[in-house]
Amino acid sequence: MKIRGILIDIDGVIRTAGKKIPGAEETVGFLKHHDIPFLLLSNTTRTCRKTIARNLVSAGIAVSVGDILTPAAAAVRYLKGKGIAECSLLATGDVDTDFADEGITIRNDSSVIIVGDAGDNFTYPSLVSVFRQVLQGAELIALERDRYWMDTDGLTLAAGPFVAGIEYATGVSARVMGKPSPSFFEQACDAIGMRSDECIMVGDDIYSDIGGAQAAGIRGFLVTTGKYNKETVAASGITPHTVIDSIASLIPSLQAQNLL
Repeated sequence: MKIRGILIDIDGVIRTAGKKIPGAEETVGFLKHHDIPFLLLSNTTRTCRKTIARNLVSAGIAVSVGDILTPAAAAVRYLKGKGIAECSLLATGDVDTDFADEGITIRNDSSVIIVGDAGDNFTYPSLVSVFRQVLQGAELIALERDRYWMDTDGLTLAAGPFVAGIEYATGVSARVMGKPSPSFFEQACDAIGMRSDECIMVGDDIYSDIGGAQAAGIRGFLVTTGKYNKETVAASGITPHTVIDSIASLIPSLQAQNLL
């Protein structure tokens, strides 16, 4: 079946370590020129969508806020769907803007505690605070549970290891908003008006991107940029639909497979 929509990871595929990956601008331009629906997915929980869009535009990639889906955006949709107007948030950067812009109040003692990649804000006191809130009945939401990501100075722990620690200590499983949650991929497909079997996911993480997409019925294209590691892929037990060198090879690969 030919593909009709494309989901593309940002970090590790469009850019890595803060720099645009060659071919990203041209690939996005091709999709726009040929009216192929696409959505950029990011598991980042440090940066709001407005900032992500602004940074990509500055790098020459013509996208808007509406072209981007993040765990924070998914969390806002979840909260509003439940009629919840406040939450506690353990994160860093300006991701709180995504909540404030939608009328969600951030407070310290909410019945919903949301954990993202908090960077240096992951301290013993902050983790104990989350632990105690959950024990007292607060709902635990993880914006993402990636193991690590490629920062400007190398591979860096993401939120996953800290979320796993809270789950272990409390015996409570977090509701995951971002990849590899099936609901995140479903929301992405809905956003571009496609069924899962009409889409592909292009990513550099064998677990969150490829495994998560395939579990949602989406074909996974793995790039060897970003945090790709051959040994990790071999040990994962996950077989991508296709492995390509980089985003620059995406369109030629799709054409060679008669998928476009």
